[in-house]
Amino acid sequence: QEQLVESGGGLVQAGGSLRLSCAASGRTFSSYAMGWFRQVPGKEREFVAAISWSGGSTYYADSVNGRFTISRDNAKRTVYLQMNSLKVEDTAVYYCAAMGYYGGSYYSGSAYNYWGQGTQVTVSS
Repeated sequence: QEQLVESGGGLVQAGGSLRLSCAASGRTFSSYAMGWFRQVPGKEREFVAAISWSGGSTYYADSVNGRFTISRDNAKRTVYLQMNSLKVEDTAVYYCAAMGYYGGSYYSGSAYNYWGQGTQVTVSS
């Protein structure tokens, strides 16, 4: 199966920017739709953004639309999440996910088969 490793998290001031990266080890990475989700203690995992296998279609949660941008580089087996105009409420552990072979709703975590370990993003006021 695919192995996903997130990086780029850290502490940033509100209004600032951060770019997350997710590196995949599998040779079939370019065949998978990819997504970013986030989770805070006491809350369920929340959809953030997704991108189709070709990169031709992107999807965003209303809470991040216009501020975050998802992209992918299949040659580098990497998906990115550019986070601009960060807010305190964006603080969470961010997870990269790969949909795998079966497909499903881009918005639902249950549609994704492979998950990274997560990277902490903390936005200070």
